Amino acid sequence: MAKVNTEKFIELARKCGLVDAEVFEASLEAFRTKSGEPLDDDPDALVDWLIEQKLITRWHADKLVQGKYKGFFLGKHKLLGHLGTGGMSSVYLAEHKIMHHRRAIKVLPKSRLGNTSYLARFKLEAKAIAALNHPNIVRAFDIDQENDTHYIVMEYVDGADLQTMVKRRMEKYKDQPEKQLLDFGVVANYIIQSAHGLQHAHDMGLIHRDVKPANLLVNSEGVVKILDLGLALFSDDSQASLTIDYNDKVLGTADYLAPEQALNSHTVDHRADIYGLGCTMYFLLTGHPPFPEGTIAQRIAKHQSTMPPDIRVERPSCPGELEGICFKMIQKDPKYRYTSCNAVAEALEQWLVKYKQNVAAKAAARSGIDSSVGLPGVPSQDRPGSSPRSESEVDTVNNAAGDTQGGRPKSGLSTSDSGVMLPVNLQNSDSSVSSTIDLEAEIARKLPATSRSNPKAAEVRKPAKPTPNLAPKPAETPAAVAQTTPRVQATATPTGSRRYSRWVTTGGLIIMFITAVALGVILARWFDGR
Repeated sequence: MAKVNTEKFIELARKCGLVDAEVFEASLEAFRTKSGEPLDDDPDALVDWLIEQKLITRWHADKLVQGKYKGFFLGKHKLLGHLGTGGMSSVYLAEHKIMHHRRAIKVLPKSRLGNTSYLARFKLEAKAIAALNHPNIVRAFDIDQENDTHYIVMEYVDGADLQTMVKRRMEKYKDQPEKQLLDFGVVANYIIQSAHGLQHAHDMGLIHRDVKPANLLVNSEGVVKILDLGLALFSDDSQASLTIDYNDKVLGTADYLAPEQALNSHTVDHRADIYGLGCTMYFLLTGHPPFPEGTIAQRIAKHQSTMPPDIRVERPSCPGELEGICFKMIQKDPKYRYTSCNAVAEALEQWLVKYKQNVAAKAAARSGIDSSVGLPGVPSQDRPGSSPRSESEVDTVNNAAGDTQGGRPKSGLSTSDSGVMLPVNLQNSDSSVSSTIDLEAEIARKLPATSRSNPKAAEVRKPAKPTPNLAPKPAETPAAVAQTTPRVQATATPTGSRRYSRWVTTGGLIIMFITAVALGVILARWFDGR
């Protein structure tokens, strides 16, 4: 499209109402004085000046240069720029004309008004967001209509969504593969926040049905915000389901679609969101969705019948317990998944505490600092309204030993290699019994042999108390105290226990050998006698 000249640009700038008339004229005069010569036909220099003075944005300038000067205002807000366009709406950055608050405004295109399903979903999203108030969910402030333009005024999040964040990182470090993916602790933190936001929605009777990296924003302070509730389903039977009203049985995104949601979107429950969140976690750990290849139909079919490749095939450094949590979230049968997003968050919070402790201990070992002295920055695993859970209650499933078809674990299904974790004791849940995995035998096998045969052998022997010195002590200086004060060790070394264990093992082997020789001699004589 051809650009307008400078004279036309000034005319349009006066008409659009973006800048107060007196302020615009004063700025225009200042530009003439600065340039020291008459204005030429190319408006680029004037455009750059107005942007530098923060009177218009680059988006405003591009529209004005194209000859467009209407549509910069919507209700009580001035539009500042275009943030993005989805399958159902466009989102703009806006500023309140009086309060000057930054907001995100989602606008339903006029071309969609002919389809009553789109308009109904748009209003449903506004209703869904308005019912929620949580720090990890984007807030809605207003829904309005101006002529044929329907729009929602929402919280503006200054940041990027997880999909964009990962893609940018992979491009930035394309020559350094070890830096392309997010740290394991960062991934866990993002999924924890998302799980708490989704739990709030579930508690309010809402199911998101489109959980994916592109719908999870991270602001400049690292806070995750869930957005795009356009496909939200009210679990309350009194609320009409759009999937029924408009016969839209399959709604969602193919790469993150739960198997049961692909069959019928209006019959799913909150565990469909857990599946989508698990696929999102897989994406953050590997840089791609569980099934990145094939057509949409082929990918949906894989979500129905196949478990994705192990994360540690591509990323061997991934902790086994973290992988196990992810694979439990994406089991094919909903009853084998976590029963709530709170359970997901609790499992990850406990893992994150241990992960940070391990990182701090390794850093302390490298720098020679005692790791037993507190770990600053490790958040508490307890949250308001929830009771702490012991480590033995964390529920994880690892896919390393084989596939799980239809949510039914094969005989090779194993627990995380980072430790045997007992299943969660979930109450008041239909799936609590069927999803329990019996690991008693595994636990017994992983216990050290000496601990089973002689529990006292595994204990650390306490050193004998030294004989007190009754001689008078000289005056102690701070330096002397520092020299004589023993350094606190991170962990005690059970030297005596290990020696005892080795003796028991060696003695047992000798006895077995002598018994075998004696038995051989007896059998040989018996055969000779015959």
